[in-house]
Amino acid sequence: MAEGFPHVAPAANSKRPKRGPQLVARAPSALADLSAGAERIQKRKHPVSRNFLRALLRLSDFLAAAFIAWFVLDLSGHSLLHSSVSVVIPFVALPVSVRLGLKASESYSLSYARPVTEHMIRAAIGAGYGLASLCVLTALFYGETQTRWVIGASYLAFCLVLAVHAHFIVLFKILTRRGVLSENVVLVGATPNAQRLLSRNDETRELNVVGVFDDRLSRAPKSMAGVPVLGRLDDLMNWERLPDIDRIIVTVTSDARHRVRELIDRLRVLPQRVVLLLDLEGFDPETETLAEIARSPAAYVSGSPDDTRRTTIKRVSDIVFASLLLVAFSPVLLLTAIAVKLDSPGPVFFRQRRQGFNNQIIRVWKFRSMRDNPEAEEQMARQTVADDTRVTRVGRFIRAFSIDELPQLINVLRGEMSIVGPRPHAIGMTAEDAEVQAIVSDYAHRHRVKPGITGWAQVNGSRGPVHTREEVRARVRLDMEYVNRASFWFDLFIMIITAPCLLGDYKRQR
Repeated sequence: MAEGFPHVAPAANSKRPKRGPQLVARAPSALADLSAGAERIQKRKHPVSRNFLRALLRLSDFLAAAFIAWFVLDLSGHSLLHSSVSVVIPFVALPVSVRLGLKASESYSLSYARPVTEHMIRAAIGAGYGLASLCVLTALFYGETQTRWVIGASYLAFCLVLAVHAHFIVLFKILTRRGVLSENVVLVGATPNAQRLLSRNDETRELNVVGVFDDRLSRAPKSMAGVPVLGRLDDLMNWERLPDIDRIIVTVTSDARHRVRELIDRLRVLPQRVVLLLDLEGFDPETETLAEIARSPAAYVSGSPDDTRRTTIKRVSDIVFASLLLVAFSPVLLLTAIAVKLDSPGPVFFRQRRQGFNNQIIRVWKFRSMRDNPEAEEQMARQTVADDTRVTRVGRFIRAFSIDELPQLINVLRGEMSIVGPRPHAIGMTAEDAEVQAIVSDYAHRHRVKPGITGWAQVNGSRGPVHTREEVRARVRLDMEYVNRASFWFDLFIMIITAPCLLGDYKRQR
């Protein structure tokens, strides 16, 4: 492999296609029609993933079978806690048998291309095989009465599990058709590789491909498999709807190494995850999905693969902690609101536009700590300095102890922020007359996670304004350290030490 070429694992049995799609000549100077791509973007406030649906289906199967087992055991005159182990064992084994049988029949491999009837047949075979095996073993080791009860429980569990799968597969098909389960994706490179991916995606609908970008517009078609070619790479980089894109897939063929290196170097500055898709010749729809190929860790050149479990845990913990903190600090919030209102004319709250996850613009809630200036809500004119005359008397106190940040618990409950993460910076924030994102090339990478009320940078002394390039670099370094180490326990550690750290440097200028 050539030096500097991204290290990725090519698909098995990869071959170069002999011919690509027929291309229509296109003027190099043609302007990109990005509005066509904007119309294809699925706006999902609360996206649901396929992995989440699979986990929910597994849990539903287990709970349904467990309920039937408990119900029939109780109906037979026994109880789970007061009966002998020998009597309870077959009923305890019932949900486990269902789960193992369904897994063996690949009933949890949700696929849009698979007909509903085929999925139901798989579910029937899997559940039936597991329950039949349980009934046979019960007949061998137990008497006729016990066997009769287990057979009855197995029949009811079989019917209920099939009903669960019937509802789930229909729900899955509906959500897939509506694009709820599909990430917004753009392809870079109008290549035969892109054509094959689009053709297969027409069958599976696992990806919502918004559009294709290619610097070689003179060779590119106007559309590929119904997906518009929107423009050059510069058009993508400057697109106002780019924050709504979840993933960027580079489909340039593997032998174009110089071009791949050039594309990757330009795309690395974006917060979105960038995937290099080398070849689809070895793609097997029975064992792989396009979504899994697009998320393959070996293909990642920027960002890291999604961790559904980590994301779910973080969101649940955010909701729990934010709710508890809102209740605990409600007296402080009320007193602060009264003090702000009495101290100076203007609104109690200050809602400033800041950059959030994937560079999306969010409105961050704060208690107003400065003289009322509506223009500052849209863009930061200048950062605060020592003895800043814009800061009010109450503002100095609440900024020293970060009380002004407490309303951001609302942003956490809305899903725009997290309790722990890189602090969101205001639009237009500068240091030494340069915008902060222009100072550090990896600046946008801090937006690969949701911004937080507190973070690793804040507990390490980097809070408040950053006036020099070195201060910007130090904060981004700490933010990136958090992004790479993020976990529930790391978040919990940061939350625990936040109060002592902030009280220890309350005199720091904010």
